[in-house]
Amino acid sequence: MNHLMRIFKAESPGHLAVIFIVFSITGLGAVFLARPLMEMLGITRDNIDTLIYWPLRIVFMLVAYQIMLVTVGTVFGQHAYFWRMEKKILRRFGIRL
Repeated sequence: MNHLMRIFKAESPGHLAVIFIVFSITGLGAVFLARPLMEMLGITRDNIDTLIYWPLRIVFMLVAYQIMLVTVGTVFGQHAYFWRMEKKILRRFGIRL
C-alpha cells in the first residue's frame, strides 16, 4: 500500500482510493463517450474503413480521457492533483502547458 501511495503521491489510503475511483470512472467514460462523439460527426463503422475507424476511435478516446480526467477529478475535489497529472500526461505527448 505504501508503495502505491508513493507512486501516486497520495496523502492517505483514502486519497489513493479517490485517485483510483477517478481513474476508473474516467477510463470507462472515455471508452463509452467516444462512439457517440464520433457518430455526431458522422463517423461510423458503416461509412469508414475499419483500418481508419479504430485509430480514429482511439484518438477520440484519448481526447475524451484528457478532458474527463480533470473534470471528474474536480468533481471529487482533487482538481489540483489531477491537473498536475494531466500536465504530466500531456508532456509525454510533447504538449507543454
